[in-house]
Amino acid sequence: MPKDLPLNSLGLPKAPAETRVVVAMSGGVDSSVVAAMLKEEGYDVIGVTLQLYDHGAALAKKGACCAGQDIHDARRVAEAMSFPHYVLDYENTFREAVIEEFADAYLAGATPVPCIRCNERVKFKDLLETARDLDADCMATGHYIQRKLGAQGPELHSAADPMRDQSYFLFSTTPEQLAFLRFPLGHLPSKAETRKLAARFGLVVADKPDSQDICFVPNGNYASVIEKLRPGAADPGEIVDLAGKVLGHHKGVIHYTIGQRRGLGIGGLGDHPLYVVKLDPDTRRVIVGPKEALATRLLRVAEINWLGDEPFESRPEREVSVRIRSTRAPRPAILRPLSATTAEVELIEPEEGVSPGQACVFYETEGSRIFGGGWIVTA
Repeated sequence: MPKDLPLNSLGLPKAPAETRVVVAMSGGVDSSVVAAMLKEEGYDVIGVTLQLYDHGAALAKKGACCAGQDIHDARRVAEAMSFPHYVLDYENTFREAVIEEFADAYLAGATPVPCIRCNERVKFKDLLETARDLDADCMATGHYIQRKLGAQGPELHSAADPMRDQSYFLFSTTPEQLAFLRFPLGHLPSKAETRKLAARFGLVVADKPDSQDICFVPNGNYASVIEKLRPGAADPGEIVDLAGKVLGHHKGVIHYTIGQRRGLGIGGLGDHPLYVVKLDPDTRRVIVGPKEALATRLLRVAEINWLGDEPFESRPEREVSVRIRSTRAPRPAILRPLSATTAEVELIEPEEGVSPGQACVFYETEGSRIFGGGWIVTA
């Protein structure tokens, strides 16, 4: 690839017409705008949509990506903007790499985040390889996150709009993937700007609602999905306090999450409400306690993907900010590497309701850069 040509808007030294871009299209407004925007700029755009689960059963379900209606919407956008569009059947891959692990993690008392696994194991792995097979120069998505060039190469940064930032779900993006990926919406100040662009392009999805639930979990009903995947998962058991005293009975551990207060059916201790502080699937026990029992300061994190400039183990500890939930702002912490892929994280201020299975994402203390992250194994 010649190096003396001016860089195009995707940072490549080629004319847009000679630059092939595969756009991952979910059928929603964000990825549709990306495809339309790049097509208008003159790029050689190819849209690809993944069929991830039985879209026949989900045809009428709104608010989920990669189902029947969404595939149809993506195809209509491609037709209107005159670029090729392909649908790839990834049902088996998605089930094995995402849904099965989700079910097992939930049954083990963890709090899984399947959207991260989908990006890691399907969209940024198999789909990215498909983009390379199509001789693409890069792959673009509608995620709200920024890719910036730093002294050591591409860096991952939070989106300009903190309300739309999706960095929590993309921490496992590797440096090799980051070199090939582009996120054209990450710099926009708000989702309203995206919808304005959709209206300007005349896209049929301009007013389409945002997806809210995990795509394969209708109406957020985790328990019903787990029961279908794992018959017998809703076996009853005991609700006990921290000392092991039986306070009541439940209809299945899968109906509870760490930090849950409502729906326990056992009242509280006087004026002090009780919260779920631990799930023990082996004994089918739900352990409850006072709110202070939810406070966590030390975490053990594994499967770490490191995006810093220096090697992860080059320092015994470093100050970072960490995010344990997508809905909370990063908080100060100390990161202590234990190996190339494991670490201890000490939270400066204790956080409530931390559960194994959640992601712990690392950020620079001042600024927008993401240093990667890992999965909480103990808290």
